[in-house]
Amino acid sequence: METENPTIAIMRPEEYLPASKDLAESFGFSVIEAPMIKLEAIRDEIFDTVIDHILSGKSDYAIFTSANGIEHTLNKSGVDREKLIEALNKTNVVAIGPTTKKRLTDIGIEVMGMPGVYSSEGLVEYLCPHIKGKTVDIARSAYGSGLLISGLKKCEAMVYETQVYTLVRPEGEKQKNLMEKILEGKISVFAFTSSMMVRNFFELAKSMDKLGTVKEILNNSVVSAIGGPTAATLGEYGIKTDIQPGKYTFEEMLSTIKKEYF
Repeated sequence: METENPTIAIMRPEEYLPASKDLAESFGFSVIEAPMIKLEAIRDEIFDTVIDHILSGKSDYAIFTSANGIEHTLNKSGVDREKLIEALNKTNVVAIGPTTKKRLTDIGIEVMGMPGVYSSEGLVEYLCPHIKGKTVDIARSAYGSGLLISGLKKCEAMVYETQVYTLVRPEGEKQKNLMEKILEGKISVFAFTSSMMVRNFFELAKSMDKLGTVKEILNNSVVSAIGGPTAATLGEYGIKTDIQPGKYTFEEMLSTIKKEYF
C-alpha cells in the first residue's frame, strides 16, 4: 500500500481542473489531469418559459444542480444579469449541494435551501412536502437524472426543465497522455464524478484498442465514484467501486480516499 504521494487521475471538465488539482495536492496526491468531459452551451425550447416564470414571479422554486447551470442560465437569458439575479431572489432558490450553493451566493443569489443528500433523489425528498401545486423551474445539463423530474411530478408539482448545456468527449494530447500513464502503471487512484465521464473514459480506451487492459488495471487500483449512478455505470464496465463518499463533493471524495487507503 502506498504511503506517500499516490497518483490520482482527475478527469473533470477543463473549468474545474486548476482548483481540483490544487485541492488534490493539498491532500498529498500527485495529479495527472485530463478532462473527459467538455461543456457546450445549448438553448432549448423551454428556456424562455423558465426565464419568464422567474422574471414574472410565477416561479415558486428555481433549482440549480451545478455551478455551470447557473452561469449558462445567466449568460444567455438575454436579460440584464442583475435584473435576473434580483428576480431569482424573489423566489425560492434551491441548490443541489454546497458547490452550487457557494456559486449562487458568490454572485448575490440567496439560497433558500439544500438537501441533506446531494443528489436528484435528495432534492425530491427535500422538496416533496412543500411543492404540491407549485411551479418548479429547473436549469441543468442535458444529462441530468430523469429521477428528479419524475420525482417532483409525483409530488404533484408543475415542473419545467430547461437544459442549458450538454456534455461531449474532448479529444487531444492530454487524454492520450493520461491513457499512456495508466498503461505504464503510473496511476493508483481514479476519481470519477459522473456517468458521462465513465463512458467517455472507456470509449477512449476502446478507441485505442486497450479496453481490456485498462479494465484490468482499474480493478487493481483504487476507484472512486461520486453518486450511485456513477458507480452503477462503472459496474456496467465490470469495474468495482472502492470508494463512494457519503457527501457528493470532490473534496469529500479526496478525504475519504486518503483516510481509507493512504
